[in-house]
Amino acid sequence: MRPISEEDLTTRARIRDAALGLFAEQGVKATTIRGIAEAAKVSPGLVQHHFGSKEALRRSCDEYVLAYLRDQVNAGITEHNLEKPEFIESVHRTAPPLMKYLGRALVEGSPAAATMFDDLVRLTEEHLASDEPGSDDDHRARAAVLTAMKLGITVLHEHVSRALGTDMYAQQGALRVSKAQLDLIRPEFLGRDLFEQARTGLEKYEGQR
Repeated sequence: MRPISEEDLTTRARIRDAALGLFAEQGVKATTIRGIAEAAKVSPGLVQHHFGSKEALRRSCDEYVLAYLRDQVNAGITEHNLEKPEFIESVHRTAPPLMKYLGRALVEGSPAAATMFDDLVRLTEEHLASDEPGSDDDHRARAAVLTAMKLGITVLHEHVSRALGTDMYAQQGALRVSKAQLDLIRPEFLGRDLFEQARTGLEKYEGQR
């Protein structure tokens, strides 16, 4: 087997990104290999060379989005980057196409969307905290509901954007949505330290706009 060249990796990523956009906009069923090839500016044969089939390409998109979400949770929470405006800027810049894809996948009932939802619930549950040691709070239920609320905004992004009068994935819209989400969450729910990190990061980021 020949080694994968840097050019192959770039082409593969371009095809994947084109598929992400079309799957999010049109849904998987309405999207064709030819349409993906046109969006990526490659031949249909090259799409099939890299991915084999539309279903395999969809799975690759699923894996990419799930890996992105895990990386962002790890970088933001585990590595304590939530209070850094450059981290927030990076998320606001890179997340929109992936979140739109996830929103469509949730609506279409993709098996991978179920996996992503469950994974986000698990990650959220791990990071929920109580100010009272020994509390019997049902973190599983809270994590499931919080995840559903956050992803619900993604599914309804067109309506949220209309209500705000601006694209919620654009810079100013994303900032407004992030601040509103934080305003609706009690500090005790996330843990005081995590809550303050998030608040500080948003304030610093807003101050740079």
